[in-house]
Amino acid sequence: MTATNRSDLLAAVLTTLLRTSAVLALTAGLATGLAGSSHAADADRWSPDLGAGQGSAVVTGPGGVRLDARPGRGTEQLGLLTLAPHELTIPTDRIRTALRADVPAGATATVDVRGREAGGEWGEWVPADPDGEIALPEPSSQVQGRIVLTGGPAAAPVVRAVDLQARPAARPRIAMSAPQVLRYRVFATREGLVGGTTANGHVITETDHFVALPSRRALAPKDTGDYTVRVCTARRCGYAPVWDVGPWNTRDDYWNPADVRQEWAELPQGMPQAQLAHLDGFNGGLDQFGREVLNPAGIDLSDAFFYDLGLDDNAWVRVDYLWTGSGPLGTVGQEPVTVRAAADPDAAEVGFAGRSARIPARCLVEGPDGPWLRIDDGQYVPAGAVSWARQPDACAPQAPAPVTVQAAVGAPGSAAEVRAGTEVQAGAPPGEDGGG
Repeated sequence: MTATNRSDLLAAVLTTLLRTSAVLALTAGLATGLAGSSHAADADRWSPDLGAGQGSAVVTGPGGVRLDARPGRGTEQLGLLTLAPHELTIPTDRIRTALRADVPAGATATVDVRGREAGGEWGEWVPADPDGEIALPEPSSQVQGRIVLTGGPAAAPVVRAVDLQARPAARPRIAMSAPQVLRYRVFATREGLVGGTTANGHVITETDHFVALPSRRALAPKDTGDYTVRVCTARRCGYAPVWDVGPWNTRDDYWNPADVRQEWAELPQGMPQAQLAHLDGFNGGLDQFGREVLNPAGIDLSDAFFYDLGLDDNAWVRVDYLWTGSGPLGTVGQEPVTVRAAADPDAAEVGFAGRSARIPARCLVEGPDGPWLRIDDGQYVPAGAVSWARQPDACAPQAPAPVTVQAAVGAPGSAAEVRAGTEVQAGAPPGEDGGG
């Protein structure tokens, strides 16, 4: 073999060795990465402590959590156990749930999950599908589960444990343009039931400000305002948390679009099923339970909320579903606060906000007695009555609002209004809607 051949052979051997080393290094790196991914996935499996949950109409003990079904209340009584929030090691938009439970015929046991969204607010609760899968609307690094039990005294389910697994998000979290708060005109009724208990476990008093919506997807945990509405009549606006489920239905999140709405997706967005059942005979005029719908209600108001709005009878009102927007929110303290037309304690009263309500925190303006928070055009509350995660900016000088005139689409509750979907455009003055 010549010197040249020996040199060429040595070069080939060195090249092969280098390539082999590179492949081994790459293989080791992939193995490490996969192992890391496996550990992350394992870290995002958890079984919440049922004893630490917040219950409503359930009994929790060493054997798990069972529905506290009472005689005379039917066979579809609802019980909830809201579990502690869970921080994830990686963002997720897919949760797998599994229950270890005893579920007799006629009863159900399921799981809802919600995620904290990019703006810091909680998204709506999402029910698990029949396979126990939940798809969140956007990736989240903090999630919370809720056990949902239904049944009756002769068929009360018991859950011994719940296992949750968060899968890595299939899509990145992307900054979205600020969505406009959804707003619809619906028929409001007075709930009453003082001394009773709401779906989230609150015992109702005569002075409470809260509302009920016909879907548990927007049911706030007890004593929170995670889901808050602004309800306006012709004279006043009030802010209150969603603490109960109803009227009529319990799976009708009518404010959501068809691809999200849990039931009655064939109806126009913003149209409560009860409204169309009562006015047009939809579904034979019956609700989800087969009962005759006696009024078109899409929201129930607690007694104090009802009367403080100036209502003396059930009425059409304008409702803003505040959690559907993306602006910053602040939390009202443990006492209701008066809403005034200007940043001045002597300004006219134009509404109120109930305790724990999450209200818009647009900006701060200095009043004669200190800072005030602007929560909407022509609506202010003392800044000291509200807490927030990040202090709002100072308000810019505000130009006079233009005067607009809008054509009516039909009298409240008319067939013309029903078929128009009853949506009221955001930005319309409170005085054009509602009644009472």
